[in-house]
Amino acid sequence: MNEERMAQIRQRLQALAPPTAMDVQDESHLHAGHAGAAGGAGHFRLRIVSSRFAGLNRVARHRLVYDRLADLMPAHIHALAIQALTPEEDSAPTS
Repeated sequence: MNEERMAQIRQRLQALAPPTAMDVQDESHLHAGHAGAAGGAGHFRLRIVSSRFAGLNRVARHRLVYDRLADLMPAHIHALAIQALTPEEDSAPTS
């Protein structure tokens, strides 16, 4: 079932702006027994790289993502950890 949810997440975020990279991971198994997971809603981790995030701070980037997924919360998505980067940020060397 979470495979379908991850596919929905990917599809909706593709419509936001074509990302240069996107990875959606299901972390629901890490939250087994958690009250939010009891109803079947999943815990996901998202890493998305898109030029759409240029000039936006972290809160604005997360709002764009949440706006695209709003109707999936909280029934299908209980928690979503987001890393939203521009292509330049993604290619910057880390130290």
